[in-house]
Amino acid sequence: MEPNVMVNTLWVLIAGALVFFMNAGFGLVESGLCRAKNTVNIMTKNFVVFGLAVVGYWSVGYAWMFGSGSSVIGSEGFFLSGLPLDAGGGLHLHAMFFFQLCFAATAATIVSGAVAERIKIQSFMAFAVLLTAFIYPIVGHWVWGPDGWLLERGFTDFAGSTVVHSVGGWAALVGAALLGPRIGKYDQQGRPRPIPGHNMALVMLGGMILWLGWFGFNGGTQLAIDDAVPGIITATALAASFGTVVATAWAWLRVGKPDLSLIVNGMLGGLVGITAGCNVVPLWAAAVIGGLSGVLVIEAVMFFDRRRIDDPVGAISVHLVCGMFGTLLTGVFMNEKGLVFSGSFDQLGVQLLGVVAIGGFVVATSLVGWKLIDAALGIRVTPEEEMSGLDLSEHGMEAYPQASEHADDRPPVGARQAA
Repeated sequence: MEPNVMVNTLWVLIAGALVFFMNAGFGLVESGLCRAKNTVNIMTKNFVVFGLAVVGYWSVGYAWMFGSGSSVIGSEGFFLSGLPLDAGGGLHLHAMFFFQLCFAATAATIVSGAVAERIKIQSFMAFAVLLTAFIYPIVGHWVWGPDGWLLERGFTDFAGSTVVHSVGGWAALVGAALLGPRIGKYDQQGRPRPIPGHNMALVMLGGMILWLGWFGFNGGTQLAIDDAVPGIITATALAASFGTVVATAWAWLRVGKPDLSLIVNGMLGGLVGITAGCNVVPLWAAAVIGGLSGVLVIEAVMFFDRRRIDDPVGAISVHLVCGMFGTLLTGVFMNEKGLVFSGSFDQLGVQLLGVVAIGGFVVATSLVGWKLIDAALGIRVTPEEEMSGLDLSEHGMEAYPQASEHADDRPPVGARQAA
């Protein structure tokens, strides 16, 4: 390989590793915001999902996403066969595949949080394969493929506010709506009742891991290490920071206290919001997008709660709502072409077209997918299994076994001292 190819490949592989490690962050945030009795189940979903993504994306997903074909779907490169090792732009094919594979897994992981604490694990696994092998790659081809119809119209979504996050968010919304709320989430008058998470330390740690991983998520999407990368990473840091600070203040105003779960989601909302335009908006606009996303995500959590869409971790609010919002704001703040700089609604109109088209496609295919899985396997555990916890009913183990139930056979401390 040429030296620049090796350098670019190394950068993309490092960035991909950061995105891969985001799976740990998602698992920690989700498990921390849910009850202890479902921890093993949540960790299992977040661990297995990457393997499932490999199966679906390697076999057919990458070909449908990046293979030449039509403006709707690719048709070459199944199992990565027949493709040149030069992926273009001085990048090795396998580095490109690995990086995009981590994106596909992220889309599936988003769904996990919204359907937590009541879904059958085999049904989640089946949907994860469908999402990573079919739904996500087709949308990705429209925007990032060699001849995608949205790409040709000038739709801009640099690192996937819509392609990754809104896709996962729409699929999560459909799944959560079909599953229905957790037992005890709403009172007899339909008013939401809090179901506190069991470990906020995990939430904070998971949030920091996701924040770190996002520098690879956005910076790696440049697919080269060049002068644009520092600006992309700086925009990412600004949006996340303003999302954090504004969400802290807004949570204080709306709920009376600086709620850590809302603060972490505010940070994530800022990250999701800036992902579409981190390479094309000025730094001050990145701060604006992040701050507005910090407000929006909190309002969205309350909105879905009022409408009996039970999302234990706020995944729909973070990824769907802020993903659409950030994609649209790219049409407002985009250098030269955005509404603020050009006075034209053309770019914003293209952004709106992409958001609506992708949303319609994902909702339709997700609805069909969830319905087929429900008919074949069922998607919700029984009330008895839900009450006892999915750790026991689905896995036969506990994350936090009681000491009294698992004591060893050693004599008490006093007896040992006497002996």
